[in-house]
Amino acid sequence: MLRHHFKAMGTEVELLLEADGDDSPLFQAEDEFRRLESLLSRFQPDSELSRLNRAGEQSVGPELLELAELAVAARERTAGRFDPTVHDAIAAAGYDRSFELIDGSDCRPAATRPRCGGRVGVDRAAARVTLEPGYRLDLGGIAKGWAADRVLALLREEGPALVNAGGDVAVAGRPWPVGVDTPDGTITLELDRGGLATSGRDRRRWRQQGQERHHLIDPATALPAQGDLLTVTVAGPTAAEAEVLAKTLFLAGSAEQATAEAEALGVPAVLVTRAGATLLAGGLA
Repeated sequence: MLRHHFKAMGTEVELLLEADGDDSPLFQAEDEFRRLESLLSRFQPDSELSRLNRAGEQSVGPELLELAELAVAARERTAGRFDPTVHDAIAAAGYDRSFELIDGSDCRPAATRPRCGGRVGVDRAAARVTLEPGYRLDLGGIAKGWAADRVLALLREEGPALVNAGGDVAVAGRPWPVGVDTPDGTITLELDRGGLATSGRDRRRWRQQGQERHHLIDPATALPAQGDLLTVTVAGPTAAEAEVLAKTLFLAGSAEQATAEAEALGVPAVLVTRAGATLLAGGLA
């Protein structure tokens, strides 16, 4: 088993490849992660995403075009609960720079309250993305899952593979055991294809004007989401789709509602409440 660890997209990345000898595919996979980060990061001022956010409209490469299209489609099918135009809301909450640069000091409040729900036009034929004036894109979570899927597609040509990008997991080739931490211990899920993703308020959090903030924005309020959920872990057909599902369930408003939605959709999910309870849904027992 070949293993490789590195940091990209603001998180720890782990690659596993069941193959003998040559580990060059793992380093090529790392290069691909870094290339995608240089295109899609909202923290790099010269990234393609940052240039689009400044211009409001421009021709884009195939990666940003595909990802913008996926994000817009996800917003439509989740009735706006998943929203790629939360950029200014998450920055206003204090997450306005790479997370390792948030040193724990009290973040300054925004001068004006931001909005979510801006129009995003994706013209595939012209390879052009247009943003409604006053809105910017944040593709952080879905971009991480999508990147894991892309890198997995490269590695699976060499053998069974697993890509873990900070909890966004993509697997192929054979059953892989993946652990999900809960207050009651680790639950091990076996994945032979597709992806796994977790959305939660347990890690990326800070303080603003004495109040705890986190990075999961509720588009309905343009503020960090409230509710009784701490984390939601979901299995999906891809890591990118699992990201959308996990965030959508987290924003359901309550553990009860999220559990009911996971059951109705048949989505395997592990939900942990802020009170420390662990709930299983979508066929898990």
